[in-house]
Amino acid sequence: MSEFNLTIDGTAINTGETLDVINPSNGEPFAQCPLANPALVDQAVNAARRAFPQWSATSDEARSGLIHQLGQLLEQHQEELETLICQETGKPRGGLNFVGATMELMGSIGWTHVTADITLADEIIQDDDELFVKAYRKPLGVVASITPWNWPLMIAIWHVIPALRAGNTVVIKPSEKTPLATLRFVELANTVLPKGVLNIVTGYGDVGGALVAHPEVNKIIFTGSTPTGKAIMASAATSLKRLTLELGGNDAAIVLPDIDIDSVAPQLFGAAFHNNGQTCACLKRLYVHESIYDEVCQALAEQAKAVVVGDALNPDSQLGPLQNEEQLNIVLKLAASATNAGGQILAGGKRIGSQGFFFEPTIVAGLSNGDELVDEEQFGPILPVIKYTDIDSAVALANDNPNGLGGSVWSADISAAETIAQRLECGTSWVNTHGAVQPDAPFGGTKQSGFGVEFGHHGLAEYTSLHTLKIQK
Repeated sequence: MSEFNLTIDGTAINTGETLDVINPSNGEPFAQCPLANPALVDQAVNAARRAFPQWSATSDEARSGLIHQLGQLLEQHQEELETLICQETGKPRGGLNFVGATMELMGSIGWTHVTADITLADEIIQDDDELFVKAYRKPLGVVASITPWNWPLMIAIWHVIPALRAGNTVVIKPSEKTPLATLRFVELANTVLPKGVLNIVTGYGDVGGALVAHPEVNKIIFTGSTPTGKAIMASAATSLKRLTLELGGNDAAIVLPDIDIDSVAPQLFGAAFHNNGQTCACLKRLYVHESIYDEVCQALAEQAKAVVVGDALNPDSQLGPLQNEEQLNIVLKLAASATNAGGQILAGGKRIGSQGFFFEPTIVAGLSNGDELVDEEQFGPILPVIKYTDIDSAVALANDNPNGLGGSVWSADISAAETIAQRLECGTSWVNTHGAVQPDAPFGGTKQSGFGVEFGHHGLAEYTSLHTLKIQK
């Protein structure tokens, strides 16, 4: 069984204690991950603190060059990292609509190179005979990154690379369910970066709690559930740590009656079911006008029945298993609640086999707001399709949720769709697509989907403090 080490202060550390990493395709352990503890968290944070003065003083050009080298390391180790992602997440290499482990690795490479070239320019506010005033950005110090299990390597890159680019040092704690690709990336990165600049600790909640509460941590970036985000925010309040929280989403899409069903239905299905629905910005609630409701439901059901579900390492698989048994049980519970509420399961609805955490891609009709499957984020391959009569009621239903990460509008009339999309209460709204993010456009949530943004200039600025300099001449 494969074993991995922590990396702290540039050194590989074997803790002597391990936890099993489960392959969700068969439910069996296939590797062991080092189990850290609060003392090792302290060691990692102190290493990052020691490394901060030199790293923050490194020239912008030099930091950019080193980050490009990290992108090259990802490219050089693509096959190895992709295989780890398949094994620990259960996502196939190709995946539905090519959204799989290869896409995760290629996205990680792209984000790294694009972020390496982003700069934050000084703002000259006044420069005359009397006064010189400028505002500029300074790195914060030690950044704590806590990442989830659904896109473990790519979200680690989203956290770590801009933090380093801005001149901070980092301690990352990946999910104990999917730590391996991140452990390997940090190991590789330490062949390029100065020691202590990037450190990793793995383990359970006590490790994450110690990292969040550590007095030498200046900022926390967290991607995950809303309840955990609230707990992190409460802990950070004692020392007023900076926060970026990208939390749960229950994204709504509104389909107008003028769409071409044959062309749009596969896009809707892909937006809802890629990565088995285990993406914060997946389409999770679909509102369809009554005039085309039955046809759209039928088209989606046909898509669901045609998808190939199987082992992540099988090249024919489009969808794999859910990542863990707990999430499978949530989906099973929501499927049962949908039936009990009078929903009609048009495709799927059942667990596949007894080995691994597989569930049939499922389309449910006949539900509305107030039903559990609609109101709660399912984070799995089951989609409620909800009928609406007029656009104002559709917008009201879409906004009737405590989450506000993303939303979309689908129509042949781009101008009308844009107007409706701007009425959605979310951080990002899309027209005729859903969930598409890119490294130069800000992305973040509203309401209980969190605050702060990632990506681009706006995301990079989140890792800095704004400093004003005034010189009296």
